[in-house]
Amino acid sequence: MKQIRLLPIFLAVLLLTGFASVRAQSGQPLVVVIHADGVIMPAMDEYIQRGLRVADQRNADLIVLQLDTPGGDGESMLDIMQAIRNSDVPVVVFVAPSGAQAASAGAMITMSGRASAMAPETVIGAASPISSSGENLDSTLEAKAKNDMKATIRPMVSPRGEKALTLAESMIDEAVAVTSEEALEAGLIDFIASDMDELLEKLDGFTVQMSDEPRVLETTNARTETVMMNFVEELLMILTNSIIVLTLLGVGVQAILIEISSPGGWVAGFIGVVCLALAGYGLGILPVNWFGIIFLITAFVLFILDVKAPTHGALTAAGIASFVVGALVLFNSPGTPDFARVSIPAVIVLAVILGGTFAIIVGFGVRALRVPVRAGVEALTGKVGSVREWSEASGQVQLESELWSAEAVEGSAKIRKGDHVEVVEVKGLRLKVRKK
Repeated sequence: MKQIRLLPIFLAVLLLTGFASVRAQSGQPLVVVIHADGVIMPAMDEYIQRGLRVADQRNADLIVLQLDTPGGDGESMLDIMQAIRNSDVPVVVFVAPSGAQAASAGAMITMSGRASAMAPETVIGAASPISSSGENLDSTLEAKAKNDMKATIRPMVSPRGEKALTLAESMIDEAVAVTSEEALEAGLIDFIASDMDELLEKLDGFTVQMSDEPRVLETTNARTETVMMNFVEELLMILTNSIIVLTLLGVGVQAILIEISSPGGWVAGFIGVVCLALAGYGLGILPVNWFGIIFLITAFVLFILDVKAPTHGALTAAGIASFVVGALVLFNSPGTPDFARVSIPAVIVLAVILGGTFAIIVGFGVRALRVPVRAGVEALTGKVGSVREWSEASGQVQLESELWSAEAVEGSAKIRKGDHVEVVEVKGLRLKVRKK
């Protein structure tokens, strides 16, 4: 009995010994990799913050934020920078792969890393602030915003030397952008590395200054784990694509108007509401000029007018032109950053598709509404029945499941029992028929 009571203790010791053995064998440094490829928006902010939390939960030794961005939202940028600086796990920002950029907000995020690196043929800079509508700020607001940004990065960049700080401030004041080689020469970054393996090799033994103390990085034989975007984060990132937002806006308005012009269903209305809700999220995030909405509404009004009062396509053509103008005003106003702009050929193609589709669908609906309603005995005209009894010019005809009195119309061929006849007219309760 005593041996039986000691058995659970023996098994527990055995399991703990096994776990310790496995942990000893896997005692490699853990590097968590976050791929920030896209516009700096709330969805990207949430993804990066989640990656930092995952790294902390797994007791990672290092976080590498691989960055390729044209810039983005200022509030999201500040949230990310604050999270990087407050992370207990050191964060290295790596602008990669070759051809990538850390523009605007991306440049600020790169400076906030405990260490930073760039791949060959990459670019960093052009961090001048703009308004939420994509336009340049007036002189007072611009000076305030630039001074705020310089004050934010000064404690992070000052330890790198005067040359690095001058370059960082010129990125904000004059929208300067430099290559990886120029950034390394100025001391703004620590390394140039072709890929992740080379970066980890160069980081081994490198000392980073954390908030409380220096920390020496150990990355020899490090194992990497990548935190990927989840479905919701990917969906919200897609909704920051201008052409996707414009498409959803066009389809949504079109579906709502179709529902209004042909009421009775719910599919078109449901699709319209969903599309407009998704487009509304994107419009709330992207820097847009809301004046363009007026032209978009005008475009759909013209589409409807051309269906209701056909003008041989003239109003549809005007609607397409209004849609193109509205899209360009909405997304391509002066000062709008490149990531928020739409391709002009894509806008033209989308406008033609929406205009043509709307004209076809609503046209069918309008024609259906104009067809006169036929019910009761009027609906019998043109139907074919079978003769049950016939004598001379009259008799009994079965029409569907009913038996009717009938007489032949003048000029009809001779009718016999069993013949098929067509209803020409209904007189009270008597059919006028002719031989089919």
